[in-house]
Amino acid sequence: MTKALFDELIHPSTRLSLVATLAAADWAEFAFLKDRLQLSDSALSKQLTTLEEAGYVATERRLSGSRRKVRARLTSTGRDAFNGHIEALRAIVADAAAPAQEPPV
Repeated sequence: MTKALFDELIHPSTRLSLVATLAAADWAEFAFLKDRLQLSDSALSKQLTTLEEAGYVATERRLSGSRRKVRARLTSTGRDAFNGHIEALRAIVADAAAPAQEPPV
């Protein structure tokens, strides 16, 4: 079982969406991520760089014909961080959804 650990780096909505998308794939092309998340090239590049510097994402740059293509994937560190963050969010939601207990009389 994954240990619940809230991750401030992953939590901002753009990064959380990016990491969630990468968690569902082996590799994802830059163009796919850009379209899926509705981000500009520069915004997506910035988020990927932040996650890559933390060791959560690996990128690969390759030539396809005369065009340079970038793709990204979660590292095992990134996947562990994402899974821990999801468990922490589940715990927060479960606590909020639990019926309030009345204090003893």
